[in-house]
Formats: sequence, structure tokens, C-alpha cells
Amino acid sequence: MRKKTTQNKATNKSSDGFIRVISGQFRGRKLPVKNVDGLRPTTDRIKETVFNWLMQDTRDANVLDCFAGSGGLGFEALSRFAKSAIFIELDSSAAKQLEQNISTLKLDNAHVKHTNSISFLEQKNISEAFNLVFVDPPFRRDLAQTTCDLLEKNQWLSDNALIYVEVETELTTFNNPSNWLLIKEKKAGQVFCKLYQRQAN
Repeated sequence: MRKKTTQNKATNKSSDGFIRVISGQFRGRKLPVKNVDGLRPTTDRIKETVFNWLMQDTRDANVLDCFAGSGGLGFEALSRFAKSAIFIELDSSAAKQLEQNISTLKLDNAHVKHTNSISFLEQKNISEAFNLVFVDPPFRRDLAQTTCDLLEKNQWLSDNALIYVEVETELTTFNNPSNWLLIKEKKAGQVFCKLYQRQAN
């Protein structure tokens, strides 16, 4: 799905791509994706695995898509009748494309936060907590740990929230918060896919 952080103003439109929604009400829809630095859309194969894991838990979920990039995971959740989704994206061209794709799908329950995910999560959550969160940051920048710690520390998660984390296989220092139970895990090429469920304190 995703990624960016550094803005690439020299993006060539001819090299832009698309993501495909694989199931749900928008099944088969192709959504444009900007070719920006560090963005690597989640493959259909990984999305299929993740949403098989989440089959019973996507409908009516409040979704937070951190480091949204292409928005592939967030849009897939909305297609499967998630209640709402917030996409956090720093790159301006990727954020604008997310807005355009939301408009294309005529969604009134999805919003883009054009900001840094870490800065956003450093705030104390004062609104409704999220029960489905996607954490798929740019690789090799040590962002997964900080993101997950902030999600827990600043009360962004509901009691039994599900958190999907995607990290590079060579990352050996990631430690999930102690009250997150690892319920699914898979290695796919150069990535580890991990699904946690938060246990209420």
C-alpha cells in the first residue's frame, strides 16, 4: 500500500500506477496511485491474506490507515463495509490522490489527514477510538515501533482493537506493546505481516 515521506515534485505522470480493490462493494475498481518516493502499494496477495484474517472484523469498523500512501488497505476495508476510515499521509501528491479517490468512490465516511503520522499520534486521542488500525510505514526508518507505542500510549485504540503491522523481514528490534496479542503472522517475500489484538488493561 503505500509509503512516502519525502515529497517528489518531479513525479512523471506516465509512471503513475493504480491499485485494485479485490473484494466488497468496490470489487474490481482500479484507483490511481502517485509514483512518489518510498511508496510501495501492498500487493493483492498480501491484501487477500490480511482480509482473510479480518473477514469477521471489517464490517462497521472505525479504521485508521497510518502512512496511507496508496490507501490500499483503507479502501479495501471501506469496500468491505467499514464504518469509517481516516487516512494519514505526509506526501502532498499522495494525499491529494487519496482525496480524489475518495471523491471517485463517493465516500462520505473517509477523510485524509495531510500530516506526519507520528506527529498526529503524539496527540492524546479525544474522540472515538479505532478498532482496526493499519501500520505499514516506509521501511528502514524505524517508524513501526514509535507508531505502535503511540497508538497505545495516547489511547487511539478500543479495548479489543485489531492492529495490522507490516515490517521488513530484517527488522529484529520491533517489540509490540505488552498487552497486544499476536494472533496471525506470515512472511511474504521481504516483509513480515503481523496481526495483533489489543487486550484491555
